[in-house]
Amino acid sequence: MIRAPHVSLQGQPIPTFNYRQFVAAALFEAKGDATVTVAIPAKNEAATIGPIVSEIRRELMNTLNLIDELLVIDDHSSDDTSAVARSAGAQVLRSSDVLPNHGQRGGKGVALWKSLHVSSSDIICWCDADIRNYDNRFILGPLGPLLLDPSIGFTKGFYQRPLRHDGEGGGRVTELMARPLIANLFPHLGGLKQPLSGEYAGRTSLLRQLPFSSGYGVDLGLLLDMSHQFGTEILAQVDLGARIHRNRPLGELGPQSAAIL
Repeated sequence: MIRAPHVSLQGQPIPTFNYRQFVAAALFEAKGDATVTVAIPAKNEAATIGPIVSEIRRELMNTLNLIDELLVIDDHSSDDTSAVARSAGAQVLRSSDVLPNHGQRGGKGVALWKSLHVSSSDIICWCDADIRNYDNRFILGPLGPLLLDPSIGFTKGFYQRPLRHDGEGGGRVTELMARPLIANLFPHLGGLKQPLSGEYAGRTSLLRQLPFSSGYGVDLGLLLDMSHQFGTEILAQVDLGARIHRNRPLGELGPQSAAIL
């Protein structure tokens, strides 16, 4: 009889926090002399980018100087993403205008890499541009462990991603491909609930030592390279509650899964 191997999706425990543990005023006090950049890669997200930028600027920059720099990296949008983001208060850079000698190729990974290049901050926090229920927990959560604990170098957010009326069904690529892949090849990271999440933060001194995949593979690639080079002990994850965004049809998820793989 041939038996299929038992593979646990649990892995080693990763320090886990909840966004409710992190209040903006307390993080500002803990920040000290550190500088923080929020960078948002965006492609054709004119419908959602404005409220995200406005909320970050209003609460985390104008009311409380927690965030020093707010960047939107426009990844070859064909809509009004740049204009909307700029009007809301972000510094907008076209991906093609940053490091043009490295070519005009687009992709999320390229946008993240270029945002790291133009940032001069000690910590960078990335946030996706398609969140429909955005509030600043998506920034405060990933930043919290980094500002309060100098031993933590990289944080990943996780959340519920409703697809059906019962609040379940999202995260199909994560559950069907990414987590089983990690359980088989990188079991030390099996404790991470959402390795593909787009809300995460890290110390730029560490991130600048890592390669960046150009496309969808960047989220998992950074996680693997960060843990390989600096150890899993610098990782943490934060529960960000529920995240409502554009759920892609199945036909788009196959190519996305292949790119990540």
